[in-house]
Amino acid sequence: MFPHLELEVCVDSPDSLSAAVEGGADRIELCSALGLGGLTPGPGMIALARDCPLPCHAMIRPAPGDFLARTAGMQAILADIAAMRAAGLAGIVIGIVTPQGDLDADALMRCRDAAGDMDITIHRAIDLCRDQMAALEMAVGMGARRILTSGAAPTAIQGLDRIAALCRAAAGRIQIMAGSGVDDGNALALIATGVDALHGSCAGVDGAQQDCSAIGIAPRKVTSAARVRSLKDIMEGGR
Repeated sequence: MFPHLELEVCVDSPDSLSAAVEGGADRIELCSALGLGGLTPGPGMIALARDCPLPCHAMIRPAPGDFLARTAGMQAILADIAAMRAAGLAGIVIGIVTPQGDLDADALMRCRDAAGDMDITIHRAIDLCRDQMAALEMAVGMGARRILTSGAAPTAIQGLDRIAALCRAAAGRIQIMAGSGVDDGNALALIATGVDALHGSCAGVDGAQQDCSAIGIAPRKVTSAARVRSLKDIMEGGR
């Protein structure tokens, strides 16, 4: 079903977007504030994505913290999805859970309906679900294209066994993409689980940026084209 192992690079800045393209990524997850786990990108990044030669999937997450549906939050989510669809982006990345720890079927169906024919990825909110296998079946049932997971662990390499189990359960019905802490040092171990894609920022601190530490602003991380290329080379030889 999936002819080659894909590399999705998550970016939250224009220079990271350019580096991901230069390095040979297959797909872009477009975000803001990756340091907060990724939030909905702003109009400037969306405009850049329109001209990007790669498919761009926008994170739909209006606020940091948890992944619960709230009335105002759902209004923002649906408006953001409408904006991404109007902009012509290829897909959206979503994840909403109930207080009980299940994927929120009602909220996600509303998102699916708003997305129309856009690609849908269920993000790592699924790693908070009390029954990931049941969540996988719900994602399949709603027509999601892929699941991004770390195997319910802080990093994908720590969740290796669960990721492998999800791949077996998916059985080609939905793409399983490993993410969190993915780099060229652990890519082969993750590929061995049977995943269809890897997800990472391929980022490091940009030494050329302005030092803002005097006012309490930490250095930002920026995607490196060389790191993307290194990871992609391993992936192309590892399957």
